[in-house]
Amino acid sequence: MNSALLIDFGSTYTKLRAVDLEARRLIGSGQGPSTVTTDINVGMRAALEDLERRAGKLPRFRYRLASSSAAGGLRMVTIGLVRELTAEAARQAALGAGAKLVGTFAYRLTENDLEKITALAPDIVLLAGGTDGGNMEVVLHNAAALGASRLACPIVYAGNRGAADEARRLLSSKTAIFTENVMPEFNVLDIEPARAAIRSVFIERIVHAKGIDRAAAEFDAVVMPTPAAVLEGARLVADGALGSVLVVDPGGATTDVHSVAPGEPAPGVVPQGLPEPRVKRTVEGDLGMRHNAATVVEAAGIAAIAADAGIGEEEVKALVKNLTANAEHLPVTTNEKALDHALARAAVGIAVQRHCGTLKTVYTPTGPVTVQHGKDLRRVDAVIGTGGVLAASADARAILSRALADAREPLALKPVAPRLLLDREYLLYACGLLQSVEPHAALELALANLTDLDREFAPDAAGGSVHPR
Repeated sequence: MNSALLIDFGSTYTKLRAVDLEARRLIGSGQGPSTVTTDINVGMRAALEDLERRAGKLPRFRYRLASSSAAGGLRMVTIGLVRELTAEAARQAALGAGAKLVGTFAYRLTENDLEKITALAPDIVLLAGGTDGGNMEVVLHNAAALGASRLACPIVYAGNRGAADEARRLLSSKTAIFTENVMPEFNVLDIEPARAAIRSVFIERIVHAKGIDRAAAEFDAVVMPTPAAVLEGARLVADGALGSVLVVDPGGATTDVHSVAPGEPAPGVVPQGLPEPRVKRTVEGDLGMRHNAATVVEAAGIAAIAADAGIGEEEVKALVKNLTANAEHLPVTTNEKALDHALARAAVGIAVQRHCGTLKTVYTPTGPVTVQHGKDLRRVDAVIGTGGVLAASADARAILSRALADAREPLALKPVAPRLLLDREYLLYACGLLQSVEPHAALELALANLTDLDREFAPDAAGGSVHPR
């Protein structure tokens, strides 16, 4: 029993990766349709059969760990005191926990706000507000409003510590989980405890609500949401060998970007806004390769997409219309493949630009000052591409290169000269799951399966450093 089965219950497909823990190698991959809305076991069995067809007779697995983004993922609403401060801190905590953020609210909740929150049907609400010893009135007002509302989902309280006891009373009719304040002091973030609480709720409650536990005979545990597994995989390779990393995952509905890097300002540059977390995730819900192909074209400009694809604008419109109506369609013709490539390049470029920080010159009475918003990722050591679009591309380098600094965007703090690595086998999520039980095996497996887009790299026998194979 030296093998592990790593499962991703996705929105469209249930994906499996079987790995040999001792040899640090991939045994095989398989997938089947995600049949969460009917019987999840149907899709799971189809994925296992596909895996067995590809890999031969399956071994007994020591571990069978799963992540999930099925049935719309972990839908979350965050509430804070000030949009730029505690509301933003709550947003960072939610995204880092692998949530799909469907709404962000600030200040005192109104009846209209509560109606909107209820209509959003969140799986979890994260309630923050006030530094420890600071404003208590707003977070208590919001706790009372949520306590009296029709919401049935769990509420994670990560606000002013001084208001926690009263908030507990006000939320007594709900399932409420209390954790540390996401902003205990002004401009100081402490989002890891909230992330942990969100993941705990996901495992204990949301897995059941999404129906994932109906396939419990096929796995040992659902460890975390799939985006969190990718983020943990990024953290694993960054801390274990590669240094600072940026991970780009263009998907059918969203383009996710993860960074594990300090992102501090260069000397002489003044930071503005909240301090950026070292481990950060952003989700661009308008940059999906299938469900949101039309908005990718709108964001990039149809002329730019057509020029990049080498086809006419009318052809782009027709192909995008077909994608919107048939999101599971895979490109077959030359023009379809060219459009897919252009969409991927546009989604990666825009998503990374939004994730990275920017510079701006501000004129003060004492002269001009350079101000930085967000993370400075110019010195990132490696950019990793993951996901089906990149894995299937004949020219993944051309797609991933759009994550790099561009003279046409002089104020965007994108990576300047990183390695470009490809997770061709879609193992980063699997290694993020595996690191919870076998961290050394997970790291070596991840490194052995990251392809340098000029050279292939693998861990050395001593277990860690990366060198040309």
